[in-house]
Amino acid sequence: MSYDEVEIEDMEWSEELQAYTYSCPCGDLFQITLEELRAGEDIARCPSCSLFITVIYNPEDFAEPPAGDSNQQQQPLPPREVTVA
Repeated sequence: MSYDEVEIEDMEWSEELQAYTYSCPCGDLFQITLEELRAGEDIARCPSCSLFITVIYNPEDFAEPPAGDSNQQQQPLPPREVTVA
């Protein structure tokens, strides 16, 4: 059972880690990469403890365009920078 369910919009993109991250209670960060999201993975794991979260997202938002389809310029959504007001 996962520690929590978190919307992808509530996670932050880390250029350094090249992953979406979310704070873990242990002090580290849950992490999930674009490649994992494109593969349909929905589990972000903490590298420092045994906790993991379920990431809620639309897989179509992270799908790569079909190979050889040069007519479409569709790109996956870019990583989002979250600003808290």
